[in-house]
Amino acid sequence: MSQGPFREFALPDLGEGLTEAEIVRWLVAVGDTVTVDQPVVEVETAKAVVEVPCPFAGRVGALHGAEGEVIPVGAPLIGVDTGAQGTEGGFDEPGVVVPAARPAAEDASGGSGAVLVGYGPREETRRRGRTRRLDAGGASRTTASGPRSSPAAPGRTPVVSPLVRRLAREHGLDVGLIEGTGGGGLVLRRDVEAAIVARHAAEVGAAPPRPRRAEGERIALRGAQRTMADRLSRSRREIPEATVWVDADASALLALRDDLNAADPDRPVGVLGLVARFCVLGLARFPSLNAQFDGERGELVRFSHVALGFAAQTPRGLVVPVVPDAHLLSARELSAAVRERTAAARSGTLTPGLLTGGTFTVNNYGVFGVDGSAAIINHPEVAILGMGRIVKRPWVSGDELVARPVVELTLAFDHRACDGAEAGGFLRFVADCVERPQLLLGDL
Repeated sequence: MSQGPFREFALPDLGEGLTEAEIVRWLVAVGDTVTVDQPVVEVETAKAVVEVPCPFAGRVGALHGAEGEVIPVGAPLIGVDTGAQGTEGGFDEPGVVVPAARPAAEDASGGSGAVLVGYGPREETRRRGRTRRLDAGGASRTTASGPRSSPAAPGRTPVVSPLVRRLAREHGLDVGLIEGTGGGGLVLRRDVEAAIVARHAAEVGAAPPRPRRAEGERIALRGAQRTMADRLSRSRREIPEATVWVDADASALLALRDDLNAADPDRPVGVLGLVARFCVLGLARFPSLNAQFDGERGELVRFSHVALGFAAQTPRGLVVPVVPDAHLLSARELSAAVRERTAAARSGTLTPGLLTGGTFTVNNYGVFGVDGSAAIINHPEVAILGMGRIVKRPWVSGDELVARPVVELTLAFDHRACDGAEAGGFLRFVADCVERPQLLLGDL
């Protein structure tokens, strides 16, 4: 059995100041054959879930880190025998890998140079092909790539399957105390099940346990949730925040939306897209709200461009996707950008570059059926506008009391960046646009 050059591929620099990532799932297993730029693992950063491709081809010899483990940038991620071509024997018995002698880690030059799927690798490399494995007789066989568990690191109890680990955890068993019957001492499901039966037999006839106070469930904040928690906490610590709000008659706004959608149903305009456009126009008149505050220098940094963020609820928690150069987009284009980024955020495919760099944020909390909210400013920005649900309420029109669709608009702002007059002027401008959007038809 010959062994080729063994190369270690480290977790690459993911950009945007990210220093670590959590392994979500392995897409290959030890013994699989990989090609250049083939995705080998899904990782979750503080920004998004991304696939990491391997920059060289060969047979997988080692996976470093278990699913759910957080590893730093630069740490070994996967080891590949680049001399293996999938035709030489590599197993002494079915399913048991004979470890190769590993030479010192080599420079990864000579591979593809790709860093992350979606940041440059060819589209065809995203397709997960089928991999070649070897059976006990050395013959090759084809298996579909899919989620795999990683081998145990040195000093850890070898447990291959996540299902085995979960089964032990659910029954309060320490896998380190279970003797594995699999190859290399691997703890298999039958080993855990046997331990459960043995413990139950030992407890028969024993006195019932004393009741204990139940502990609350501990949930670690990771990825986007942890980043958002840190950002909101910093906002509350550092920003002297104030809030203003106003009710607006949304009748004309809803009529404009319906007219625009009837004129071009293939490119629908949403209420949030219209309000976002109003905000962009307002920021040109009140530039202190399109800014960031530099606390170390005591300076307000105003921007000539608008990078519009909007709050989006996803299965991984609250995130704020960003629409760069929003000041160059129409209401129809803003609506399309919001839909596209919301879908990407919920599927976990939004790139890290579209989760940073915002200069102003809008938040449509009306989708949750609430009328109003004092939103927390998205640090380091200085303002956030929120809109509640549009619901019919009594409204005075002239001398008559009528039922009108009404929306509550709120603006939370950093009092270091501007005073109440400028914040109130901006909010009043947006409310006037909601009530009389026909005045801005040339700007929409």
